[in-house]
Amino acid sequence: MYRVALATGLATALAGCSLGSTSLSTGFTEPATTASLSSPSVKSVGLGGEPSTPRGNVKVASLDKAPSGSFEKAAPGILGDRDYSRTSLNAEMARDVINAYRKKNGLKPLKLNPELTEAAKSHSRDLAKFDRISHYGSDGSNPWDRVKRAGYRARLTAENVGTGQVDFNEVMRGWEESPGHNKNLLTRDATHMGIALVQDPKTEFKSFWTLVLASPM
Repeated sequence: MYRVALATGLATALAGCSLGSTSLSTGFTEPATTASLSSPSVKSVGLGGEPSTPRGNVKVASLDKAPSGSFEKAAPGILGDRDYSRTSLNAEMARDVINAYRKKNGLKPLKLNPELTEAAKSHSRDLAKFDRISHYGSDGSNPWDRVKRAGYRARLTAENVGTGQVDFNEVMRGWEESPGHNKNLLTRDATHMGIALVQDPKTEFKSFWTLVLASPM
C-alpha cells in the first residue's frame, strides 16, 4: 500500500531558544497514485529533525491557497546573525554528493533533469516570496503537481525542502540525519533529480532549498 512520508524539522529558535547552526527542513514522498498529504506533527529540534506538526497561529497571505497549518514561518530576526554572503548552489556538485551517498547505500546514481530542476526552482521561488517552508505552494500545489506542471511524466516523486542553511553541506547533513528526508535521498527507484536555491536577504529564512527526485513513466 502506498503511503506519504512527511518529515519536518523545526529549529529550536522557533521555540524561543538560541539558533546556533540550526534551521528548518522538510521531506515529502508520493507515488504516482493519488495520495493525501497527512498533517505533520510539531517538535522543537535542530537541523533536519523528526516528524513534526505546524503551529496554528500562522498568518495566511492574501490569495494564498496553501492549506491552513501546512507551512511554517520564521520568527523575526531568527537568522540575522548568520553569514549568507557566500551561499550558493553548484547543482553538479550537489548531484555528486547525493550520488556518493546513494552509492554508499547500494543505490544507483541520479541524473540531473531540466524539468525537475524547474519544478524545484519554482517551489523555492514561491517559498521565498511567502518567506516560509512547506511542501504546498501558494497556489495549493503539492510536489506531484509541480513535477507534472514542469512537463515530467513521473511514476514516483519525492521532495526535500530546507530553509536557513548557509551551504549545501549543511542542507545535506540535515537531510541525512532526519529519517523522512533520508528516506527520500535513498529512494531506490528514483532515476532523476532537480535541485534549486533561491536567496532573499529581505526574508527571515534567507535561503530556500528544494530537491526533487523522480522516475519517469
